[in-house]
Amino acid sequence: MPPFGLLPMRAWASLFSQVLRPSGLVCVREVHFQSQVSEAVLTSQLKPHQEKSNFIIKTPKGTRDLSPQQMVVREKILDMVVGCFKRHGAKRLDTPAFELKEMLTEKYGEDSGLIYDLKDQGGELLSLRYDLTVPFARYLAMYKVKKMKRYQVGKVWRRESPTIVQGRYREFCQCDFDIAGQFDPMIPDAECLKIMCEILSGLQLGDFLIKVNDRRILDGMLAVCGVPESKFHAICSSIDKLGKISWNDVRHEMVAKKGLAPEVADRIGDYVQCHGGVSLVEEMFQDSRLSQNKQALEGLGDLKLLFEYLTLFGIAEKISFDLSLARGLDYYTGVIYEAVLLQTPAQAEESFNVGSVAAGGRYDGLVGMFGPRGHKVPCVGLSIGVERIFAIVEQRMKTSGQKIRTTETQVFVATPQKNFLHERLKLISELWDAGIKAELLYKNNPKLLTQLHYCEQMGIPLVVIIGEQELKEGVIKLRSVASREEVAIKRENLVAEIQKTLSES
Repeated sequence: MPPFGLLPMRAWASLFSQVLRPSGLVCVREVHFQSQVSEAVLTSQLKPHQEKSNFIIKTPKGTRDLSPQQMVVREKILDMVVGCFKRHGAKRLDTPAFELKEMLTEKYGEDSGLIYDLKDQGGELLSLRYDLTVPFARYLAMYKVKKMKRYQVGKVWRRESPTIVQGRYREFCQCDFDIAGQFDPMIPDAECLKIMCEILSGLQLGDFLIKVNDRRILDGMLAVCGVPESKFHAICSSIDKLGKISWNDVRHEMVAKKGLAPEVADRIGDYVQCHGGVSLVEEMFQDSRLSQNKQALEGLGDLKLLFEYLTLFGIAEKISFDLSLARGLDYYTGVIYEAVLLQTPAQAEESFNVGSVAAGGRYDGLVGMFGPRGHKVPCVGLSIGVERIFAIVEQRMKTSGQKIRTTETQVFVATPQKNFLHERLKLISELWDAGIKAELLYKNNPKLLTQLHYCEQMGIPLVVIIGEQELKEGVIKLRSVASREEVAIKRENLVAEIQKTLSES
């Protein structure tokens, strides 16, 4: 007999009841105890079922599935973006979805709290990548690469409050283009802005504006306004919110929450509400306070040269020098830029504000932060906000009721008769081998009407029909789904005729 404590629950209850039961009598305590045991057993049996019935099938907060229709739209956007990157001579690179935690820390300033840390695995502290820029800088430092023009498309993760309707997620895709290496000033920077314009124009999202500034001008401005250097990053973070909230709210945050003197905040306000073209750059050169700061003068000099190149590229009218642009990430050291869509009042009513759709800047010190020897490589780049662009395109397609083909099938193999599966399989294999995108129904004896209806539903342009008559005559019927016209073609000429028809359509 096992020790008392190891008896099963029911055996223990039975033994306990026998000890308490007088001969021939039923003990009240036994009835009560057995009732409690039975209730406990019943509860334990029901609990898993109750938990299962309460289980909700859903994606984690800030993530989503993409349907076949959505993936078609997404792929078209990515193809257009990547095509532009390739046109400018970029090579593709890929890096791990997670990095050593120490590689990501102290690179993002206040945003470091948004990094997803992973549970310790095998003694390594890991984090999901926050963006594609820091992993690229790590790659350059690790392999001692001094020059590279690269693009990368991949998912990144951020622990922020998602706003799904505005295309903001915790898991999202980034498309980055970067130029690494020591080159003459502002030539790579101008190309990055040209790429931004090409992509946004090609996607036909409507009118847009690219705001530019320089972190040296921003830091110089803060210095001449009287901001202590220890507060530069904190105040930059507040300035970066302009456009999302009003200047009065930004000023209140700087004074009430970050301890800035009210008169200093007012001096900042005089600058950050200025925006314009190259004429504003010239005006800032003459500014009595800003012209006294060496750092700001260097930034203004580079911006003047940048506008010269942008004029040669024919895109200067799309660029605005905006002193409120701050770009909160700590690693930026020079020119920074951000693209926003311009909406008419009518568009604003039927659409929604998604914020910036592309951004980037110069980060000359980031590569040197990896490793003790400080392998320095100047870099400049941009990132396209695919999720936000996708949200806009998707909304417009819903409004217009535009239909989307989810497959690229060119030809459907059909039959009007029974027992023709073998002939259909031989025929479709011949089409596949010729590189033609083809389908058939997975049924032995499908009805012809069902097959033709499927073609109309899926937008398949051509149908090849084989039956007893066609088999005897050595021909195949080629049918246009749109016009419903049919022509008989010799079996040996079928592939060539299909290819010709597809090339003409």
